[in-house]
Amino acid sequence: MAEIVADAPQRVARRPRLRGAALLGAVPFFAYVTIFLVVPTLVVLIGAFTGDGGHGFTLENVRALGDEYIVAAFGRSITLSAVSALIGAVLGAILAYALVTANPRGVLRRTVTALAGVLAQFGGVTLAFAFLATIGLSGFLTLWLTEHGFDPYANGVWLFELPGLTLVYTYFQIPLMVIVFLPALDGIRPQWREATESLGGTTWQYWTRVAGPLLAPAFLGSALLLFANAFSAYATAAALVSQGSPIVPLQIRGALTSEVVLGQANLGKAMALGMVIVVAVVMALYSLLQRRTARWLG
Repeated sequence: MAEIVADAPQRVARRPRLRGAALLGAVPFFAYVTIFLVVPTLVVLIGAFTGDGGHGFTLENVRALGDEYIVAAFGRSITLSAVSALIGAVLGAILAYALVTANPRGVLRRTVTALAGVLAQFGGVTLAFAFLATIGLSGFLTLWLTEHGFDPYANGVWLFELPGLTLVYTYFQIPLMVIVFLPALDGIRPQWREATESLGGTTWQYWTRVAGPLLAPAFLGSALLLFANAFSAYATAAALVSQGSPIVPLQIRGALTSEVVLGQANLGKAMALGMVIVVAVVMALYSLLQRRTARWLG
């Protein structure tokens, strides 16, 4: 007992050192967040309320967000993000459930999970080229279908419009859904289904009254994450759409790099601020749903 009491001051002295070491280890993370998140957000915020040439405070850039073409671009971006998120969430949830029913340590689950981790980050020029080579105007699948009497582009070149972007975005939305939704499915205990069956419940009652309500927050939260992922995506759309700016990220590119209409850089920052607000609201809702899910997963 005396040894424990004598050692107590030493343990207390070690705690500040451990906390200091932990904070020191977090410095690279905070530096990364500051450089690549905080500073760009401040630049966008300040630029959105700055006049042409960087002089004076103005609300003209923010008022311009009400222009018809900008509102239409936001509408198309939200539609694209919502549709691709819904398709990705449904198909990804089905695939995740199939993985849960497989052997947790089996080759199938490990392989599909690894592929999902890779494909969720597969985008940009590489993904655009893959779709162009497959289902583009001269893609091998397009040529094969045309030779067999079916022309995918009989009603127009849809690959470079919203339907095509939706298809391409869904490619990386599905594996992302598998990654983020799989832990929630793993949290469903087999005993809950056994208890439902022992009480005379059917499979429908189990999914609608037990598993469904428990998984709903996780599913909705994952769908919101997919929405934010699609809403902020730029590289894939920029590589696929060479003419026109149907969505907000491409409108921002045009405002920042256009050689025809000059002096719109701060308008681009105002549009970026609008995107930041939309993503912030979506991620706040996602955080709320994740906390609710963590109650029963923990």
